[in-house]
Amino acid sequence: MPGSRTGRPPVQRTVRRPAAARPVRDNAVRRLHRRLRRAWDRPLTAYYLIFGGSLLITVLGLVMVYSASQITALQMSLPGSYFFRKQLLAAVIGAGLLFAASRMPVKLHRALAYPILAGAVFLMALVQVPGIGVAVNGNQNWIALGGSFQIQPSEFGKLALVLWGADLIARKQDKKLLTQWKHMLVPLVPVAFMLLGLIMLGGDMGTAIILSAILFGLLWLAGAPTRLFVGVLSVAGAIGLLLIRTSANRMARLQCLGATEPQSGPVDCWQAVHGIYALASGGIFGSGLGASVEKWGQLPEAHTDFIFAVTGEELGLAGTLSVLGLFAALGYAGIRVAGRTEDPFVRYAAGGVTTWITAQAVINIGAVLGLLPIAGVPLPLFSYGGSALLPTMFAIGLLIAFARDEPAARAALSVRQPRFGKKRAGGAGLVRGPRRWNTMRRRATAARSSGER
Repeated sequence: MPGSRTGRPPVQRTVRRPAAARPVRDNAVRRLHRRLRRAWDRPLTAYYLIFGGSLLITVLGLVMVYSASQITALQMSLPGSYFFRKQLLAAVIGAGLLFAASRMPVKLHRALAYPILAGAVFLMALVQVPGIGVAVNGNQNWIALGGSFQIQPSEFGKLALVLWGADLIARKQDKKLLTQWKHMLVPLVPVAFMLLGLIMLGGDMGTAIILSAILFGLLWLAGAPTRLFVGVLSVAGAIGLLLIRTSANRMARLQCLGATEPQSGPVDCWQAVHGIYALASGGIFGSGLGASVEKWGQLPEAHTDFIFAVTGEELGLAGTLSVLGLFAALGYAGIRVAGRTEDPFVRYAAGGVTTWITAQAVINIGAVLGLLPIAGVPLPLFSYGGSALLPTMFAIGLLIAFARDEPAARAALSVRQPRFGKKRAGGAGLVRGPRRWNTMRRRATAARSSGER
């Protein structure tokens, strides 16, 4: 060993090892976050969100329709449950449509696009025939079916535009024609403008706005360039501005934005202001189910367009946030279905339905909150109205069918087994096997390529 300059033996120094990284504490919040992410990424998440969210919105809507419509029915010398029974009947029929749509193959959905469009156009034109069309609240968009039953064909026009537009764009994408402007616009935009014209003949601008939102959603999903998208949006905006300026009723609704007094100058903002009063008096948990004060004749259309205000008064902020959360979950699930599919028709149809429901919910809730003009559109699956409920539930059935048709979802559903053991042969007869509470964790791991647990 060589000596040092001082003649002393060198001191051997120990080499320091790098300090080991401290283990990150796995607290309860991180564990919960991981569990939520795993649950969120499961292939059946969209299926459960669509089915469960739409079911909860419909059931809560039935409860609120019964609560909000009792006083109106009694004022019309009708039984207190009159509107609730009609809505319940529509919900039962809509449940049948939802189940049928959720079990239909995609090919049958595409085959129904043209018949539904032709039927919607025929009925919307029939509305303008004297003696057949019926005017409600100044809008002639209804057809009397006999007795107290009426139908609004423009609601079915939304479903027709979604199915027909999705089928049209999907066929053009298969032929690689969407790179040309004329194929992207024709005949989608002319047919949509025809439907808008038939709706505006009756004066229903709220439904026309929803139909325009569906058209823009389909164009955006089809990959319309920004210039084309802005051009169509500018034309639609100019037409809408012209229709607002030429109507005193629409101008009055626009002037009621932010109003705090029922009579704001020459404009009567009674409905908008009393909707804010209902929300403000609800507090955190509301005054209690059935205890609304505004529904006693102060708030017009309490069970239809302004049912969200009654919900805020009776169920409070907790109830309104629950409704918003359900619609947000439904919208996310629709976007997820549209983003994960490889079928162009499924992508466009799912995107169109999601645009339809979310846009209508935003316009209705925005009007109740005083952030948007009152457009006269119902809250989807929630407000009273069978004509709006039936096509919406059929559209929800479409989303359920598309969510079940995903490859990962099909694999997860295929490994499901009955909760109880099957019958097995033994001796002289059939003996029921032992009950086994099988969970997804106990099933074969080979069938879990999709990540389902």
